[in-house]
Amino acid sequence: MGDLPLGTPADTPAVAVHPRRRGRTALLIAAAALIGVSAGTAVGYGVQAERPPTALPPLSQAGLAYPAKALPADKAPAPLPASQDRQVRTDGDLRKLIMKRPAGWSDDEDTGALNDGWMSVDGYAREFNDEGSHLEYLLESDIRRVAGAAWKKGAHREAAVRLVQFRSGALAEASSYADGQRSYMPWEKDGAGNEGDPVKGSGSGRYYLYPVARKAGYMPLYRARAVMHRGDIMVEINVFDTGPISKKDIRTLAERQLELL
Repeated sequence: MGDLPLGTPADTPAVAVHPRRRGRTALLIAAAALIGVSAGTAVGYGVQAERPPTALPPLSQAGLAYPAKALPADKAPAPLPASQDRQVRTDGDLRKLIMKRPAGWSDDEDTGALNDGWMSVDGYAREFNDEGSHLEYLLESDIRRVAGAAWKKGAHREAAVRLVQFRSGALAEASSYADGQRSYMPWEKDGAGNEGDPVKGSGSGRYYLYPVARKAGYMPLYRARAVMHRGDIMVEINVFDTGPISKKDIRTLAERQLELL
């Protein structure tokens, strides 16, 4: 049985329902209304065109903040000397901002991560366990370049310094990156398992001593780390040894490096 219109008895033939045809009168009314609107709009524009222009209200500020004319040369402020202009210092050779090798240490020629004091961004990311996501983060944060140094002392002590610079338009990234590195340091699994100690004069910079790592068949491994930032540069210092590392050892390196920034 075919579909039936609502309310149609089952024994009554279904009647096809067509849409009602719109009458001529309705079309005439709609056309007249459209003509009336168009005519009214045209008259309104004509009246407005005959009126004199209305002056705009004055600006709210009494005067502009900058002078109308440039200051004379004898009254213009002198530029900062290079020793005080941080941008001039950090825009130069970043390697020159790495502290000098401490007395008693020698250059570690065995590390392949450095190339004449420079590191590639992916080479730096490979120093972390999650190198893939770390590299992605650095690229999204507009990293500019990485400079570093590697030293050794005695038979087993090694030190690595990394200056990670972000572009000048992303000044906050160095601070955010340093904060992110410090955030997991209190964890026992991936960090040092403690809050560390503040680096004097660094603001939020801190240095940490890791608990000794022992594994059967290997010598014990001691580690210390410092993380801080200054301007658009994040600083990371790591010290490794098979014997204990004192807080003074890592603190001295961190404070010396901070002085140059």
